[in-house]
Amino acid sequence: MVGRQGRVTGKIGPGLVGEVMIAIRGGVEAFYAYPSLPDEEIPVGSIVVVVEYSPPRSVYVARAVI
Repeated sequence: MVGRQGRVTGKIGPGLVGEVMIAIRGGVEAFYAYPSLPDEEIPVGSIVVVVEYSPPRSVYVARAVI
């Protein structure tokens, strides 16, 4: 999971549980998402990269550099 890219479908920010869609296992799955930097906000539609994975469905993400 770490290093995979995904698209934000639910706003990620301090005090919020966001959502990202990540391509995995031949499909696309939704994961709960938290910012890797505590005060960062990431809007819907942004591309992010997974920094840390917490099974079964939580990820910590950062904005992807495109």
